[in-house]
Amino acid sequence: MKIAFVGKGGSGKTTLSSLFIRHLAASGAPVIAVDADINQHLGAALGLEEADAAALPALGEHLPLIKEYLRGSNPRIASAETMIKTTPPGEGSRLLRVQEDNPVYDACARPVELDGGAVRLMVTGPFTDADLGVACYHSKTGAVELCLNHLVDGPDEYVVVDMTAGSDSFASGMFTRFDMTFLVAEPTRKGVSVHRQYKEYARDYGVELKVVGNKVQGQDDIDFLRAEVGDDLLVTVGQSDWVRAMEKGRPPRFELLEEPHHEALRRLRSAADATYARRDWERYTRQMVHFHLKNARSWGNERAGADLAAQVDPGFVLREGVTAPA
Repeated sequence: MKIAFVGKGGSGKTTLSSLFIRHLAASGAPVIAVDADINQHLGAALGLEEADAAALPALGEHLPLIKEYLRGSNPRIASAETMIKTTPPGEGSRLLRVQEDNPVYDACARPVELDGGAVRLMVTGPFTDADLGVACYHSKTGAVELCLNHLVDGPDEYVVVDMTAGSDSFASGMFTRFDMTFLVAEPTRKGVSVHRQYKEYARDYGVELKVVGNKVQGQDDIDFLRAEVGDDLLVTVGQSDWVRAMEKGRPPRFELLEEPHHEALRRLRSAADATYARRDWERYTRQMVHFHLKNARSWGNERAGADLAAQVDPGFVLREGVTAPA
């Protein structure tokens, strides 16, 4: 299952995504965690020391390797250099699976030991001064989008992505790559404004969206969120001494997280798992192709010096049973 956490800056989405990752790991589920936020804090939220988090390999720095591996023997892709972030897989492409070893994970993923298990962590890398004026952050998250386009995952396997704040993820088609999107919202007008944007942008794409109310202090906050987001409100969470200790770098054992928070995490997982029965690989592939053609026309063809529509394999549908070359 592919799951995104989104929300405005300061909403607590990184904290909640890290708790969800810990919850999954504690159950023994295989998890790939991805920090796709412009502010790279997921590693620290999962307990890494600052220096260790800063030393994680950046996906963007390994983009040539990622492209070459995923290209495989696909005859429609002339070279790795002509691949862009939306290039879809086709016959001959190599695919990624959650429970495997491959050169992409070897280069870009690192194991993070948690008290309830372990996860693979991948990061886009921070937005640096060198990027200013010459690139935008979406070029860094492009490596994440390319990997998601080539990822085949099954039930009880999880890819959890901490997305960049606000509605920036709609600058590409990455928002359609998830089985479930959890929007973390505070009970304020600013807190729920991102929800309205997401609902509007995602309306035509069948995006599954649920709201997690955070920093809730009482019934009035719950009533406010319910009035603003309606049935999209899934759970609400309030203050946590466990989280407070975690933010100080001294998290207790995860089993000591307050029971209401454990219950909220169980409900998040149940909601995400329920989407599996509604998974539509054909639609997923069509959306992938739609955004690839859109990007090809707007900038990709000019950059590659070729018509990137030719990269689309019209007979290919990404699905769990599809095989790929070794």
